[in-house]
Amino acid sequence: MRHRKKFNHLGRKAAHRKAMLSNMASSLILHKRISTTTAKAKALKMYVEPLITKSKEDTTHSRRVVFSYLKQKEAVTELFKEVSVKVANRPGGYTRILKTGNRLGDNAEMCIIELVDFNETYVTEKKAEVKKTTRRRKSTKTAEATTEVEATEATEVKGEE
Repeated sequence: MRHRKKFNHLGRKAAHRKAMLSNMASSLILHKRISTTTAKAKALKMYVEPLITKSKEDTTHSRRVVFSYLKQKEAVTELFKEVSVKVANRPGGYTRILKTGNRLGDNAEMCIIELVDFNETYVTEKKAEVKKTTRRRKSTKTAEATTEVEATEATEVKGEE
């Protein structure tokens, strides 16, 4: 039975798995998009999203906590300078997994994992929408007033001729 076995071990020992996820997370932060297998991408998503949430608060403590996971100074700097600024108002869901088919050699299911806010194809900037005005009927009082004005204008035009 698999009770309380929450995460995928990916067929590796703990140290190998931690090192691999750390390297993949650093690559994802630096390059904004990486290609990998679906199982690794799902494991990476669980690994990197809490780090991105942690980066929203730029304190020495949060930097040290993130560095203990990533172990690359450049990736930590990139995360706190660029990524955290773009995801500041997003409540979660910082990554997207796009399936790309199976790998030729071993038929493994492949995908692309990317940071959501850095893909210009899917990012939709809301443009200033022009409000549509609806046409409404004139009330009877207004309609009577306009017909009287038109009638007086017509008589004035005839009187001038």
